[in-house]
Amino acid sequence: MIEVVGVRFKKVGKIYYFDGDSAEYKIGEHVIVETSRGIEYGTIAIAKKEVEEEEIVSPLKKIIRKATAEDDEQVKKNIVKQLDAYNICNEKIKKHQLEMKLVDVEYTFDNNKVLFYFTADGRIDFRELVRDLASVFKTRIELRQIGVRDEAKMIGGLGICGRPFCCSTFLGEFDPVSIKMAKEQNLSLNPTKISGTCGRLMCCLKNEQAAYEDLIKKTPNVGSLVRTPDGKGIVSSVSILKGIVSVAVENGVEKEIKDYKTEEIKILKKAMVKDEEKVDMRSLKQLED
Repeated sequence: MIEVVGVRFKKVGKIYYFDGDSAEYKIGEHVIVETSRGIEYGTIAIAKKEVEEEEIVSPLKKIIRKATAEDDEQVKKNIVKQLDAYNICNEKIKKHQLEMKLVDVEYTFDNNKVLFYFTADGRIDFRELVRDLASVFKTRIELRQIGVRDEAKMIGGLGICGRPFCCSTFLGEFDPVSIKMAKEQNLSLNPTKISGTCGRLMCCLKNEQAAYEDLIKKTPNVGSLVRTPDGKGIVSSVSILKGIVSVAVENGVEKEIKDYKTEEIKILKKAMVKDEEKVDMRSLKQLED
């Protein structure tokens, strides 16, 4: 086991482990660390804890020091410079007539590099743009193409639920989301209903998948043969979240539909799931990463 401290460089970014040495750090404190990009300003996201060596990316770098008032002021200056750099880069993109959309600009803490994040439909030859920007900023320039999920995370906004995007509020990293999840959660496979503002499958499908998988294991499918307190019957409908199963139970000559709790019935023969909704799977696959 190795003792580490978790540091985050963006408000809702990935957490990286560093060696905190003998110093004590509190969550929310600002620190100066050395990264592959140079000297960076970060925020303590995880206080000291022990983790397995397999979770560490070697070599584990040390936290240089706690941030000072001067460091805080430097970050504020960088934010102002980023706004200017954004406008300048947009002008250069128009000048070179490049089919790309600038999303964000970031200065490293030590001003050794300026990173420009952009989206584009295909590959872009931006060599001339880089040379043009380098002549203006007199420092290292990096243009980084990102996906639509990353763009949504950086810009933020409101989802169809009316709440801020999950990715821009609490998701540090993106997990794969698949059409299978939408099917298992019994959602309509209409692309407009299961895709987020970014145009990809909603991240909340992944957030809720573990709960659905647990419920599905003990819930019969429609058409399953089950034993109820009133005798055998065929499942006619299921409410997974409520834990209610409607069963057509034999009552003399006729069949009577009754509702039971999942734990009140026993599955005798589980029916196969049928895809009743006809959809264009090619269009749905485009929603996945």
